[in-house]
Amino acid sequence: MLGAAEFKIHEYVWLGAAVAAATVAATLPPIQVLGVLVVFAIAVAATLTPYALLTILLVLSPLRALIATEANLSLPLDIAEVLLVAYFAVWLAARVMNRRPLVAVVREPVLPAILLFGGVLGIGAFSSVSLSAWLREWLKWMIMAAFVWHLGLSARENWRWLVFALLLSAVANAAVGIYIFLGGSGADHLLIFGRYFRAFGTFGQPNPFGGFMGILLPLALMGSFAYLLVILRNFRQAKRLQRSNVVFFICFVAASVLIFCALIASWSRGAWLGFAMSTAVMIFAIPKHKWRGIGYAAMLVLLFAGLWYGGFLPRSIMNRLTTAAGDFLTIDDIRGVDISPENFAVMERIAHWQAALNMAQAQPVIGIGLGNYEVVYEQYRLINWKDALGHAHNFYLNMLAETGIAGALAYLGFWIGIFALTWRTRAHPNLFARCMAIGLLGCWTYLMAHSIFDNLYVNNLFLHIGVLLGMLSILHQQVSRSLIVE
Repeated sequence: MLGAAEFKIHEYVWLGAAVAAATVAATLPPIQVLGVLVVFAIAVAATLTPYALLTILLVLSPLRALIATEANLSLPLDIAEVLLVAYFAVWLAARVMNRRPLVAVVREPVLPAILLFGGVLGIGAFSSVSLSAWLREWLKWMIMAAFVWHLGLSARENWRWLVFALLLSAVANAAVGIYIFLGGSGADHLLIFGRYFRAFGTFGQPNPFGGFMGILLPLALMGSFAYLLVILRNFRQAKRLQRSNVVFFICFVAASVLIFCALIASWSRGAWLGFAMSTAVMIFAIPKHKWRGIGYAAMLVLLFAGLWYGGFLPRSIMNRLTTAAGDFLTIDDIRGVDISPENFAVMERIAHWQAALNMAQAQPVIGIGLGNYEVVYEQYRLINWKDALGHAHNFYLNMLAETGIAGALAYLGFWIGIFALTWRTRAHPNLFARCMAIGLLGCWTYLMAHSIFDNLYVNNLFLHIGVLLGMLSILHQQVSRSLIVE
């Protein structure tokens, strides 16, 4: 990130932005004046702290789907692309003005892993029907690589700001989701229990919204756990409570509760499964002795089983899980299955899985091209399922279809390597950093589990994943160099 010294020019930025905003606002109608004021506020915030623009980027980037469906404006770039360009432009300008090098080598394994995976994805360009669709998806991974390089270079000492920015983005969307759940939605097809609506935040769909909540919830939970340990340790040693630690603990707990409630309100079975698996992995990873971790994880599984078979879990949740599991386990070909409102969602998902398998059989080695699932769907779809829906609703099958065996194996290898690096980062000597490393294990586990049912690299969520990978890069560097960052 940018250091504070790089923003000595902020007074001039404020003055210039104020003059420009006042000049433009004088010629615009009220609603557009509000837009100018928002842009001016963003510009000012970006000069107050180098992390403000990144925070704004992460908070506002999930508005992409909402703006695309609700706004009357037709813009060449979406909101995340505009903010992303502004963010890196400000960073480059500050480094030039402060005579700092623009190119530097960050010695850590996360960046080479992404670049290597990107190289494998590049092979698929030759088999792509739509090169623009391939490029759009490929650039997501290159932007994630840029975040890893950039944050590893600039945010080493202030990486905690990344946690704040990520959780603030999740909390903001969670608040929207809960509002929708309690009645702030006109989507009758998402009505549940006759009075609530499945939460979808600014995503337009409940499943990716639940995925957003699930990816970042482990950080909030482990942050709460870290500050609880700090408070207990300080109280044992000094017999007093430090106010700042209590405030941070309350903030992390509040974020955890809000994000968890939004995840449940999404009514997404994939989100619930991902949360259960990520929680089990984090509980397993918390103790330094693996057998103790296995014991804790086993206790969690036994507790859940006891609640399930004892009938202590909400009946609505149990029914939703059991009906889906029954359909997935008993149906292997939907062409002879009667479709009803009760099984439509599962049937639709399986139909797209079969379409992806058809694509993989046609191009088994390098696939039909990254991002080309929707482009060629008409050639491989089942008869009764005309809508492509953008992806196969199983990211592993989607990767197999679009990138072939080579790309699918590279994707699995990439995340296995990331998981191994994160596991090693658990050795961080700083308590909060160690808990964040365990939280990252939960993030990756959630992503891997929910990807069985959905594509979570949508609606600009790849930006958040890129920042998470950048945070891992920083923590892994610190562990490698035996640094304690307080």
